[in-house]
Amino acid sequence: MSLVKPKVTVGVCVRNNALTIREAVDSIVMQDFPHELMEVVVVDGYSKDETLSIIENCLKNTGIKTRIFYENKGLGYARQLVVDNAEGEYIIWVDGDMVISTEYIKKLVEFMDRHAKAGIAKGKQSLEFTSNMLGTLEAYSRAAGKMVNFSSKKSYAKALGTSGAVYRTKAIRQVGGFDKNIRGYCEDWDVEIRVKRAGWLLYSINANFLDYERRGLKWKDLWIRYWRRGYDTHYFLHKIRDGRLIRHYRMFPPAAFLLGIFHARILFKLTHKKEVFLLPLQYFFKMAAWYVGFTKSHLDSYEPVS
Repeated sequence: MSLVKPKVTVGVCVRNNALTIREAVDSIVMQDFPHELMEVVVVDGYSKDETLSIIENCLKNTGIKTRIFYENKGLGYARQLVVDNAEGEYIIWVDGDMVISTEYIKKLVEFMDRHAKAGIAKGKQSLEFTSNMLGTLEAYSRAAGKMVNFSSKKSYAKALGTSGAVYRTKAIRQVGGFDKNIRGYCEDWDVEIRVKRAGWLLYSINANFLDYERRGLKWKDLWIRYWRRGYDTHYFLHKIRDGRLIRHYRMFPPAAFLLGIFHARILFKLTHKKEVFLLPLQYFFKMAAWYVGFTKSHLDSYEPVS
């Protein structure tokens, strides 16, 4: 067993990702970064498919230290298990449905080493068109939403997101880690707000990853995803209590439609794909789902005075 302390902990939180996990883990193994300086901490949500066996086979005989944990209490709890057990100076999050470029970890580590005040940094979504148009549009919309300077004050209400991000372990532990009570969305946004309030900076850097999560995305899946996002955001806003985070007039579906037009123009210049002009319709649809979920959460938490 190597006595060298890992520089990087790769956190992989999975549940029933058998269709995509092989590509994700292979992209970790193929990194242009010393394997003896890496460890992989897997947290499995009691997968019912072949996810874990695929992970174990892919990491076998790679020289990468691997540990596996189990949980069934939600994403906040799963990510905190990684934080609690990380030995690396940095934690890089690789989801079970994404692929990172060969130099990804090296670029993120070099950036964090050069920027002592960086608490969190993240690479950029690759703009590749796939056979699933809706899935590609969703990936494009996420990429467009990250085209801001995250170290500026104007980005205060923007979230980098955990997938593909690197966390300085010292920073995440300083702010108390992830909220274990967050079972679904907003666990990353919650942490980012606290990291920024503690004086750390957030950055988006030039390193690419490919998100396969939306490879088979359907309209029903998109509705469920954003309904749940809206539902979970209600809890998050009541916890953080910061009116600057959500401007509701910007979240209304008609406003989202206009934002989709703006993003489509930007993305067309980058990709020359006419399909991006479907983004306004997609934005309208998913923000309608968000508001239905947000309203339902508000009603569920309402307790009439007796």
